[in-house]
Amino acid sequence: MEDLRNLFPVSNTHTYLNTASSGLLSTHLLEWRREHDTSFLNGGSIFRGEQKQFLDGVRETVASFLGGGEHEVALVPNFSFGLNTLLEGIPEGKKVLLLERDYPSINWAFEHRDFNVCYAEVDANLEENIETAVARHRPDIFAFSIVQYLNGVKIDFDFLKQLKAYHPELLLIADGTQYVGTEPFDFGNSAIDVLGASAYKWLLAGYGNGFFMVKEAAQQDIHPSTIGFNSADAMFGNKERIPFMKRFEPGHQDTLNYGSLGQSLQFFKKIGVDKISEDLKQLCATAREAFLERGLLDTAVANRDQFSTIFNITGGDKLFQKLEQEKIICSQRGNGLRVSFHLYNSREDLKKLLHFL
Repeated sequence: MEDLRNLFPVSNTHTYLNTASSGLLSTHLLEWRREHDTSFLNGGSIFRGEQKQFLDGVRETVASFLGGGEHEVALVPNFSFGLNTLLEGIPEGKKVLLLERDYPSINWAFEHRDFNVCYAEVDANLEENIETAVARHRPDIFAFSIVQYLNGVKIDFDFLKQLKAYHPELLLIADGTQYVGTEPFDFGNSAIDVLGASAYKWLLAGYGNGFFMVKEAAQQDIHPSTIGFNSADAMFGNKERIPFMKRFEPGHQDTLNYGSLGQSLQFFKKIGVDKISEDLKQLCATAREAFLERGLLDTAVANRDQFSTIFNITGGDKLFQKLEQEKIICSQRGNGLRVSFHLYNSREDLKKLLHFL
């Protein structure tokens, strides 16, 4: 993947280990965005006249990339907007299982409403903790991040299939913001009923775009009240027959931002998601082994066989400031420093980090 670094100028001036905070913009995407806005500049409403077909194309690209149907996809500005829209269509009083210290945009959305909330602990025994909580509390909904933003703990997809098999009525709502773009994923063949993600991290699509996917079976029991003229495709006669996913798209959609998402997904397809995934697995396995040798990982990660592209390593303000001085970019999260690796990272980046640890 070394030849890709030139598409991401930041990776040539810094050791960028902070995709978990913000993915990088590529020169390829920047050029497309310039062409888009030039066309808007010169065309105005003439250019926007083709926006419906254009956005339908982006929706088709998302569906193809993630193995779902176009009728299961909505283009949303971010995960938080999509989740709050979804929850407005779920009756109050439902029992919801959440993960302790999961991303606030997930947990707060449920805690702020009149749901009956219970929790499972995130540690080395995550799946066992979830199974125990489901047996004890009998929730209607389990909402979670596929990858935990604090320490990179990744949930086991095979476990989710088993959980769904034993509890078919349990609605599984997943945030894929810290996951989608790191390996192939087939929504249709997964146990997940609802998948949402912001695309500014691992999908490298910039800010203001994301998606929500809701399986057709799950749509039958959720009734969002969000509505707008765009929900009806700007046709008065469609007011009473709005498709489920159009409830997530009530107003004018931004072709620049959603077009950026489409371009990024095409970029990933061109490189090959399988290739990206394999390179990341090798790099992250090497990183994990090095961190373990130095005693830098907590037990929640150290004692699990599965791992993601995110690690939280032991370190405080002094180390964080030192890394910043050396142009090694990461984030302070929890009690440590969060580092994350993506397709523009190399073993040289890891070696430089290890030198200062």
